[in-house]
Amino acid sequence: MATGTVGVLGRARTAVVVAFVVHGLIAAAWVVRIPQIKRELGLSEGALGVALLGAPVGVVLAVRFARWTIVRWGSRATTVAAGVAGALSLVPLGLSWNMGSLTCSLVLMGGSLGLMDVAMNAQGVAVERGYARPLMSGMHGAYSLGTLAAALIGAGVAHLGVPVAVHLGVMAAVLAAMMLLGCRGLLDRSADEDPVPVTDAAAGAGATAAPKVRAGRWTLALLGLIGLCSFVGEGAMADWSAVYLRETLHTGPGVAGLGYAGCAVAMAAGRLAGDRIVARFGPVPVLRAGSLIAASGLALGLLAGHPAVAVIGFTLFGLGVAPVAPVTFSAAGNLPGIPAATGISRVTAVGYLGLLGGPPVIGFVAQGVGLTWALAVPVVLAAAIVAVAGAASAASR
Repeated sequence: MATGTVGVLGRARTAVVVAFVVHGLIAAAWVVRIPQIKRELGLSEGALGVALLGAPVGVVLAVRFARWTIVRWGSRATTVAAGVAGALSLVPLGLSWNMGSLTCSLVLMGGSLGLMDVAMNAQGVAVERGYARPLMSGMHGAYSLGTLAAALIGAGVAHLGVPVAVHLGVMAAVLAAMMLLGCRGLLDRSADEDPVPVTDAAAGAGATAAPKVRAGRWTLALLGLIGLCSFVGEGAMADWSAVYLRETLHTGPGVAGLGYAGCAVAMAAGRLAGDRIVARFGPVPVLRAGSLIAASGLALGLLAGHPAVAVIGFTLFGLGVAPVAPVTFSAAGNLPGIPAATGISRVTAVGYLGLLGGPPVIGFVAQGVGLTWALAVPVVLAAAIVAVAGAASAASR
């Protein structure tokens, strides 16, 4: 690899990591301030729940148009523009005066982050391909670090009594500057070209390109299923782990928060170490082993019926699913005949259905059979990943 190429890839890798960190910071910057926002706007639980739907609605709408946007302007410009828009969306969020303005602000934030998600993952796939070794897990680990940093910053300024509008306004300015200055090294539009074209020669003797493309689309559907199975579990841990510990196992509020904390920390640690593990063992074995760890760990935690074991189970689930999203996005971006932006946007769209729709489904199931049995749904879905993990073999490209 030429020295100039190494330099370009090195700058691009740094820029993508910055984008992932900023994405996490934007997504979590306001979360700690939700109780204060609710109180200042005088919202009931139901009104807040309706307002919170704004972010997922924005994400779903943006992901549907992500491929067209990237084809039109490129993943580099889309990443930067969406990142700046996401950062600036914190300003109206902090200045919201009623449920309607809060909902609109969250739609803007969700749309910006959804568009940025697809574009920066397309850049990540291109950088990973240039290095010819796994890098996506570390990039997603940077996102996790961003969310943790945002939570700590939010908790600190809330403790000091800093007004929400001031906190989010300063964050908006800082994060927009980070995007403009830190992402200048992103790859140009050549990175958006299909890296694995399907030709008759590549397809093999006696074969044509069309069956290969159809096979790629079938593989893409399986990758979407893998993402769906994983994201249902991630959403369940975020929304239901504390409720399970608090109401089913009757722990105190401090202990109840440890379930998701353990899951989040384990997921961040697993992703930061994931590239070396994937490089050594390959994406498919790692996906299968991780899914088994997630399923068995959560099952053990639920069956034991003890708070300490449950926290361990939630932590193991986070560790096990840590490599799923990075490996899945990497595979989706390397399918023959399918542009990276197309593959990633479709997998992201299906995955977000699990992230957004999974928790309500678990709530409905819990109402009928209890939360313990309802949380068995992520166990079954994690185990199902083992059967279809072979679709991720494209990540080894």
